[in-house]
Amino acid sequence: MSAEFLPSRRAFVLAAASAMLAGCTTAGPGGRNAPVPLAPRRPIVPPTAAELDVMYGPVEDGGYKIPAIPYQQIDPKFYRQRVADPTGEPAGTVVVDTPNRFLYVVEPGGTAMRYGVGIGRDGFSWEGEGTIHWRQPWPRWKPPNEMVARQPELVKYSIENGGMAPGLKNPLGARALYIFQNGQDTLYRLHGNPEWRSIGKAVSSGCVRLMNQDVIDLYDRVPYHARIVVRQ
Repeated sequence: MSAEFLPSRRAFVLAAASAMLAGCTTAGPGGRNAPVPLAPRRPIVPPTAAELDVMYGPVEDGGYKIPAIPYQQIDPKFYRQRVADPTGEPAGTVVVDTPNRFLYVVEPGGTAMRYGVGIGRDGFSWEGEGTIHWRQPWPRWKPPNEMVARQPELVKYSIENGGMAPGLKNPLGARALYIFQNGQDTLYRLHGNPEWRSIGKAVSSGCVRLMNQDVIDLYDRVPYHARIVVRQ
């Protein structure tokens, strides 16, 4: 379920159904028809409890039933919410603020949709500008050979063995967005993850992880070949 905030008495909400690393290496074709963000409406206020119940409630997506997230146990600054854009980037740009554990999708009119993220070891390994070259719903997870060498128990999910099937326990979660630079795969990913407790933290593995409800919303906002800026 995706949620945007449109004016009501003090807050605004639009709930719309979504369509459709640990080692962050996997691949997929990805869609090309995601909408460009629309001009936001004001006022800009934090989401209410009723809105959060919708945003982080249970979701049925792609044949999987994603459980509700106990958002009350997460720092409210990491809730998905529209904010005044702090990035200075053009509308349509995705910005990862690694130190502060935020991801922004810049909108027209001076605002951005902000998400809380967890940053894995691979998430600190790259910075700069690139494009979101692939977008994949319910991706397979293929840990790189270096990770398999460190953790032999993962050999059944290796690239040679076809990876881990999509599902609720898959470390890439409900969506993955693959970042390229100058036509080359950076191995840098934005992806979902079932471990909501990791949001806002530095974690042992993966790239940039979002809660599954948030990565579904992000996937629907970010167009194919969107520009992305990663700031370390």
